[in-house]
Amino acid sequence: MSVLVYTESENGVFKKASLEVASYAKGIADMMGTSVTAVAVNGGDTAPLGTYGVDKVLNIKDAKLDAFNAAAYAKGIAAAAKTEGAQVVVLTQSANAKYLAPLLAVALEAGYASNVVSLPESASPFTVKRTAFTNKAFSHTEITTAIKIVGLGQNAYGLKEASGAAATEDFSPELGDFGVEVQSVDKATDKVSIADAEIVVSAGRGLKGPENWGMIEEMADILGAATACSKPVSDLGWRPHGEHVGQTGKPVASNLYIAIGISGAIQHLAGINSSKVKVVINNDPEAPFFKAADYGIVGDAFEVVPELNEKLRAFKAANS
Repeated sequence: MSVLVYTESENGVFKKASLEVASYAKGIADMMGTSVTAVAVNGGDTAPLGTYGVDKVLNIKDAKLDAFNAAAYAKGIAAAAKTEGAQVVVLTQSANAKYLAPLLAVALEAGYASNVVSLPESASPFTVKRTAFTNKAFSHTEITTAIKIVGLGQNAYGLKEASGAAATEDFSPELGDFGVEVQSVDKATDKVSIADAEIVVSAGRGLKGPENWGMIEEMADILGAATACSKPVSDLGWRPHGEHVGQTGKPVASNLYIAIGISGAIQHLAGINSSKVKVVINNDPEAPFFKAADYGIVGDAFEVVPELNEKLRAFKAANS
């Protein structure tokens, strides 16, 4: 018996979200008095997984899996769960994991709870706390199946180091024929990913045009942040659609979210509500975003942002 966790990686490097779900799986394993086994696909150095509570890593190595394939990945993870006799399977809430979850639930005849934000209230009955209604409420959900699948909300549990090292084994499950072939994958390689960013600097139509995004990119560069935008901005072609955050775009659960010139439509707020601290800069004191903000500045972005960048750069220089 064990707790199984799927640890996502990119170019062999495990993502922060994978270390977070490993920490979470360790917490469940301690409750149940069992161990943690991780499944990695073409993973590299597995030492970080041991640092965050993983006892054993099953590494599936197959060049055909360099590009994500939901059906093949699900077969491999399901095979690992059956081999290990896993009672609980933990996933992230990444886009790929959301494709995997229903396939795994069917393969393992398991109940699935998404957007989980804390350790189970008890192991028996197995009850988890989840966000609901676009993060405006919480739901306490009991999973009654023999095998449980948990989708941990991004940045909900944090990283918790544990002493130990992970033993790594090659794992070669039968993956079947690949019905879908990925021809190519295009990724931005010179920017911080919104999904992995601790800080996100986002802007809206208040910037008046794409030519004014320099100060947003400057702030992001100073803070080591990802840049993002509201839906109207991406619709107008001012910024790439990959930067659109909100209910119909990418969800954001960063430690700090800075919104500049964004009024705060309900669809945008629904996508960023999981961020821990929200800062708003807007010249309209009645902008809805101020009601959701932890900190707000009423002022012209073209005056506030350059001055703020200057102060941030000076602070960074003084503390480097």
